[in-house]
Amino acid sequence: MSSSPADVSRSVGAPRTADGAVSPRAIPRRALLRGLGIGGGALGLVTVARRALGAQETPAANFAPMEQGAYRPTLRDPKPDATPRLTDADRDALEHRIKCQCGCILDIYTCRTTDFTCQVSPAMHRDVMRLVAGGYEAEEILEAFVATYGEVALTAPKKEGFNWAGYLAPGIAMATGAVALTILLRKWAREARTAAAARPAGGLGAATLPGVSAEELSRLDRALREEG
Repeated sequence: MSSSPADVSRSVGAPRTADGAVSPRAIPRRALLRGLGIGGGALGLVTVARRALGAQETPAANFAPMEQGAYRPTLRDPKPDATPRLTDADRDALEHRIKCQCGCILDIYTCRTTDFTCQVSPAMHRDVMRLVAGGYEAEEILEAFVATYGEVALTAPKKEGFNWAGYLAPGIAMATGAVALTILLRKWAREARTAAAARPAGGLGAATLPGVSAEELSRLDRALREEG
């Protein structure tokens, strides 16, 4: 029987010690970083720890609003004679490609191992574990999460259709810029040669481009001739 989202939310809470107190692991990295910056090293950490341990029933603050109810089960029936096809390392690499849906910008592996206030990434991790145990390959698991959440479940869009524009546009822009710069440099060199030919013979003349000496124009001309 599969767990409902409500069951998952109740079962995944902040880590606690044997006496029921909040474990130090429940202090999120965001609060630790703020403590170091605000309280000055060890004093700041002590302040953050006291606040976290003193507010056992209050969720820790998060830089972005956390949507703890964003989890939706991603389930598939196990394949016949299912055998896991992914190693633990393969599974972790796969989780780096799936985005946590709690509202952060992290993948589920990073979120569940660094932010212990999140209830969504551990639930999504359990779905990955069930799909791996059910004999599904990495791409099949990705497709299952896309079917549940849409392409927002992926940390990077698929390389297909219009998504190719996001991968190709930066390279095209850089190549276009390089071509435009080359054309501009050649234009300046031609103008410099024309100006030099128009000067009286034997006269040094002055640079025709503001802030550019005749010697610098000559070096640019030689470099462009060698390149051509």
